[in-house]
Amino acid sequence: MGYTFAEKALARAAGLSHTIAGQVIDAKPDVALSHDNTAAIARIFRAIGLDRVAIPHRLCVTLDHAVPAPTPKHAQNHVEVRAFVKEQGIRNFFEVGRGICHQVLSEEALVLPGQLILGADSHTTHFGWLGAFGAGVGRTEMAAVWATGELWLRVPESMKVIVTGELGQGITAKDLCLHLIGMLGADGGLYQSIEFHGEAIAKLSLASRMVIPNMMAEFGAKNAYLLPDEAVFAFLAERRARRQQPAASGRNWESEIGHQKSAIESMAIYPDEDAVYASTHVIDAASIELKVACPHTVDNVRPLREVAGTKVHQAFLGTCTNGRLEDLAIAADIVKGRRV
Repeated sequence: MGYTFAEKALARAAGLSHTIAGQVIDAKPDVALSHDNTAAIARIFRAIGLDRVAIPHRLCVTLDHAVPAPTPKHAQNHVEVRAFVKEQGIRNFFEVGRGICHQVLSEEALVLPGQLILGADSHTTHFGWLGAFGAGVGRTEMAAVWATGELWLRVPESMKVIVTGELGQGITAKDLCLHLIGMLGADGGLYQSIEFHGEAIAKLSLASRMVIPNMMAEFGAKNAYLLPDEAVFAFLAERRARRQQPAASGRNWESEIGHQKSAIESMAIYPDEDAVYASTHVIDAASIELKVACPHTVDNVRPLREVAGTKVHQAFLGTCTNGRLEDLAIAADIVKGRRV
């Protein structure tokens, strides 16, 4: 019997030869992420009776939610976060203006294929686009990670989603996600590892790939996973090379990128051909229409043609799911030459 991505990734994180769905393990995350909620987590951490974080080198902290601080209360929260970061010697701290945590950690290549990242944010599933196991946890759980460097997890069952063909003109990764959620319901992926396979996924831009695992938080998923390929390895290698300062290692730029790429490729984890899945779903990408999630639940999904003409009073372009340049470019193209 083969193993799924989740079973393999969590076996690695727990230092075991293998795991199976349903097994409870003690996992050591490679990265522990928090954002504006760091101050609240710190209060829980101190209530445990500890002064020093066990794994400061694995912590990543961003200020990205209430920025710029809209109230004195939020400003004070930022002050407390900065003080905690300095006190604990946390190197990976990203100030106001750097961007949303999931995007920043991706661009900084702080999460690599096969790694486990736990974040005090539900959309930590995002890091599946890199072939990593990303999962959201609560504040108390994150405080426990700070204290011990590990956390118990139940190995999730896995769902295999095979997306064949290619998305049509104007159809995006968000439409694919809404199609799946509309088909199976908002809790259709509850505490499952959602694996995405198929040529349609491989044809997506990297920015579009980020959308899919990020959006799976709205599907109830524990994590989501896309098979990492050459495009992902190259993306990470270039960014890791910048941080390593090739001159200091005695390698030139090209050699450093090659060195980083080889190391990253060796970390990638792929599911076995004979892995056992709780369910398998095949989606023809060409059949997907433009989709809209209507009030008041994300699985109230309708084709755009059914709601076309509905007056829109307010629209927001952004979020960690898809607020990247290609998304802004699509919106700009739609409103170009019109009064908004």
